[in-house]
Amino acid sequence: MRRAEITRCSLTLVAAAVLLTACASQRPRDDNQPTLATLNSVKVEVAPDKGIQPDEQRAIAAYRAFLEGAKNAPQRPDAMRRLADLEMDLADRKSADSGAAPDYKTAIAQYQEVLKQHPNSPNNDRVLYQLARAQEVGGDLEGALKTLSLLVGRYPDTVHRDEAQFRRGELLFAARDYVAAGDAYATVLRGGIDTPFAERALYMRGWSLFKQGKLEDALHPFFQVLDLKLARLAPGDDELAHLSRAERELVEDTWRVTSISLSNLQGAASIKPYMQGPNAKQRLAYEHRVYVQLAELYLRQDRVKDAADTLALFARERPLAAQAPVLLSRVIDIQEKHGFATLALESKKDFVSRYGRTSEFRKANAEGWQAAQPFVKAHLAELAQHHHALAQKSKSKPDVQEAVRWYREYLVAFPGDGDAAQNHFLLAELLYEDGQLAEAATNYEKVAYDYAAHPKAADAGYSALLSYAGQAKAAAAGPGRGALQTAGVESALRFATKFPKDARAASVVTNASETLLALGQAERASTVARQALTLNPNANERRTAWTVVAVSAFDRGLFAEAETAYGEALALAPERSAQAADLAERRAAAIYKQAEAARDGGRTRDAIGHWQRVAQLAPQASVRAAAQYDVAAALLSLKDWPAASTALEAFRRDHPNHELQGDVPAKLALAYTEQKRWTQAAGELERIAAGKADPEIRRSALWQAAELHEKTLAENGNAATRAGAIRGYERYVQAWPAPLEPAVEARWRLARLTKADGQAAKSLAWVRQVRESDLKGGSARTERTKTLSALAALQLTEPQFEAYRKVALVEPLARNLKLKKAKMEEVLKAYAAAAQDGAAEAVTAATFQSAALYADFGKALLASQRPKGLKKLELEQYNVMLEEQAFPFEEKAIELHEANAKRTAQGLWDEWVRKSFAALAQIKPVRYGKLERSEEAIDAIR
Repeated sequence: MRRAEITRCSLTLVAAAVLLTACASQRPRDDNQPTLATLNSVKVEVAPDKGIQPDEQRAIAAYRAFLEGAKNAPQRPDAMRRLADLEMDLADRKSADSGAAPDYKTAIAQYQEVLKQHPNSPNNDRVLYQLARAQEVGGDLEGALKTLSLLVGRYPDTVHRDEAQFRRGELLFAARDYVAAGDAYATVLRGGIDTPFAERALYMRGWSLFKQGKLEDALHPFFQVLDLKLARLAPGDDELAHLSRAERELVEDTWRVTSISLSNLQGAASIKPYMQGPNAKQRLAYEHRVYVQLAELYLRQDRVKDAADTLALFARERPLAAQAPVLLSRVIDIQEKHGFATLALESKKDFVSRYGRTSEFRKANAEGWQAAQPFVKAHLAELAQHHHALAQKSKSKPDVQEAVRWYREYLVAFPGDGDAAQNHFLLAELLYEDGQLAEAATNYEKVAYDYAAHPKAADAGYSALLSYAGQAKAAAAGPGRGALQTAGVESALRFATKFPKDARAASVVTNASETLLALGQAERASTVARQALTLNPNANERRTAWTVVAVSAFDRGLFAEAETAYGEALALAPERSAQAADLAERRAAAIYKQAEAARDGGRTRDAIGHWQRVAQLAPQASVRAAAQYDVAAALLSLKDWPAASTALEAFRRDHPNHELQGDVPAKLALAYTEQKRWTQAAGELERIAAGKADPEIRRSALWQAAELHEKTLAENGNAATRAGAIRGYERYVQAWPAPLEPAVEARWRLARLTKADGQAAKSLAWVRQVRESDLKGGSARTERTKTLSALAALQLTEPQFEAYRKVALVEPLARNLKLKKAKMEEVLKAYAAAAQDGAAEAVTAATFQSAALYADFGKALLASQRPKGLKKLELEQYNVMLEEQAFPFEEKAIELHEANAKRTAQGLWDEWVRKSFAALAQIKPVRYGKLERSEEAIDAIR
C-alpha cells in the first residue's frame, strides 16, 4: 500500500470500522509490496501530497484503536495483518531515512500474533510470506527458513511458492544443507522456466549437486543454463557479446564448474551423453565450446595430452561439424608446441583423412572444406617428405609403402603441381620396387600417356606391361588373373598405338591376341589376330594368328569358319609334325560341331551327313567313334528303330572298348521295345542289370526285364515263355530282396505263375514267403505289402478251412458238433489275423469269408443228421430247435455282409464287397436285390 493512502485513511474522521473498510477497499488483494528477492533493489517513489502528509504512526494508532474496540469484528484478521504491514513500512522508512539497520521486531511480533489468533485465516500464506521477509531482512535467517518451510508446507499452491522455495534454497545453501537446498531449487523448476527464478534456480541446483559430489547430476542443470544463454548462437558468434555483465559472469562461472565436473568424471568421454536427448538440437550451437573449455582447463593444469585428446574427440564424435577442422588443427598445434612430434604426425594423417578430397566433410561443408585445403596440402607434403626421407635411410618396406601412400594422395589431390610428372614416375618406381604391381602399372600408364611427351614415356608404358605380367604370374589360376590379363592386353594395344615404331610393338600385339583368346574373348581375339596378320609377321607368328582366328571362330560357334581357318594353319605346319596332327584333330572337331549344330537345329539328316564326313576326312580322329555313335542316336531320335538298332549293333561290334558302350544296352532296349521284340529288349535290360550302373538302375532294369518276359507270356502263353517269366522274377527276388514292396510283389507274381504252371507246392511256398517277408519288413512295410501279406494269409487258411469242411455233423452228433465248431473258430481266427493290418482288400476278403463261414455253419446245423427213433412230433420239435440254433449264425453272416456293403461309403468296391452284396441279395432280396443291380449299373458305367 502506498504511504499517501495510509495517511489519508488515518486522518479520516470516521468510525474505526468504516476506516478499516475504506482502507480495505483502496488496497487490492494482491498488493504491490516489495518481495524478498527485490527488497534490496526496489526504490520507493512517494509522490508529494499537498493536502495531507503521510503519518504511519497515526495510522497504526487508528488500527490499534479499532482492534481494541472491536474484539469480535469479522474484519479483525485483516486489520491485524494491515497493522503488521504498517509496522513493516515504518521500519523500512526509518531505515531509509537514517541509514541504520531496520528493526522489524514489532512487525514480526504482529505477524506472529495474527497467526496465533487466526491460524485458519485464508490470507495466512501472505502473512507467512511477509513474516519470512521480515525475519530474513532482520537477520533471523533460521527463523526465516522455518517460516518459509511452514509457508510451502501449509500452502503448496500459494502465489508466493516459487519465490519462497527459491529463498529456502538460498538459505539452505548458505547453511551448507546442499541436499535440502537442491530439493528446494528443484521444486521451483517444476513450475517451468517461465518463472523469473528458474534460471538462477537451475544454476544453484547445479551447485547444490556439485557440492554433494554428484557431478553427473550437477551437469544437467548447468547445461540447461547454457541452453538458455547460448542455444541461439551462430557458429562464429562470440558467446558473451549479447549478454549483460551479470549474465556473462553467470556463463563464465557455469563453464568453469562444468569443465571442473567433466574433468573429475571421465573427461571428454563424459560429454557425449549430455549432448543427446531432447535438448540435443539446441546444444549443437555450443557443443564444440564444451570441448574447448575443457581443453583450456587441461592446458592450465599442464595436462597437454588430455587437452589434445579432448579436442580430437570432438572431431571424431562430430566429424562433419564446421568447427571440427579448427579443433583438430588446434590439436596439431598443441602437440608440436609441446614436443609431441610422433603424435603430431599421426594427427596430420588423421587430419588429411578427415578433410581430404574424398572426405565426408567435403560433402557436408564445402566452404569449410575449401578453407581447410591449405592445411591438407601442407600436411600431405610434410608426410610424403618425412616418409620418403625415412625410406631412403632404412630401405624398409613399411617406410617405402608409407612414402608411396602420401605421394599418391598428394598427386591425386593436387594434380596440377609443377613437379607432378617427375614425382609420379618416382611414385611408380617405388610401387614397383615394393611389389605393389597393380598400383605401379596404373601409375606407369599415367606417366606414359597422361603427361606431355618426355624421355621416359615409352619405358613407362613398357614397364606397365611388365607390371601386369608380374601380377598375372603371381595370381596363377586365381579369380583375379583374368582381369589382370585383360588390363595387360589393353595396355599392350595402347602401347602399340602410342609407340608404333618401337621395336617391341609387333610381339606385344601377337601376345595380346593369344591372351584375349585365353580369356574367352574370342571375337576380339580374332580381330587382334587379323590385325597381327597385317603387320607382316614371320611364319610362326602367321600360323599362331590363323590358329587364334580358328579357335575364336570355334569358340563362337562359327564352325565352318573354324574349319577353313584350321586348314590355313595346317598348310603352314610342318608335315607329319605334332602340330599338324593337332590341327587335323581340331578340324575334325569343327566338322563334328557342325553336325551337332545341325542336330540341335532340327536338321537331323544333315547332322548324320556331317558325322559321316568325319569318318571320310579324318579316319584317325578321336571323334570318329563318337560320330558313329551319334549317327545311331540321331536315328533313334528320328524313331527309325530298325536302322537305329542296326547302327547300335555295328557300334558295339566296331568299338567294343569305347566308353560309350555302357549306353548301348539302354538304347537297344528302347529300339527293341519299340519293335515289340520283347525277348531281345529283356536281354538288354538284363545286360544293364548285370553291369556297373547305379544300383537303382540295375534293379529297375531287372524288374522291367521280368515284366517283359511276363508280357511275352501274355502274348504267347506257352510253357517256355512262362518259364522265362518265372526265371525273371526269381532272378529279381534273389538279387534284390530289398526294397520290400517290389520284392513282395515279385513273390506274389511267382505264386500266381507257378500255380498256373501246375507247381502247387512251389506256389504255396511263394505265398508263405509273401507273408513272412511282409511280417519281417518292419518300417519298410507299405500298404501294398500289407495287402498282399493279408491275401497270402487268407490263402494259407485253406488247409484249415478244408479241415473244417471235412467234419460232418453226424452221429455222434454232440462230439462232431463240438469239433466242427472248434475248427470254425480256428478258421475265423486265421481270417482275423489276415485282416489285422487293415489292408482294404484283405479286410473285405476276410469279412466275406467269415460271413460265408458263419452261413455255412448254420446250414450245416440245419442239414445235420437227426437222431434215430424220433417220433413225428419229436422230429418237428427237434427241427425247430435246430432252426433256433442256426439262426444266430445266419444273423452273424448277414451282419458281416452288411459291414462289407457299408464300405462302399469309403470308396471300396472290390470283388469281396460285390460278393457280399450278392449274398445279401439272396438272403434279403427285397432290400438288397435292387441295390445290387444299381451297384452293378454304376460299376458298368465306371
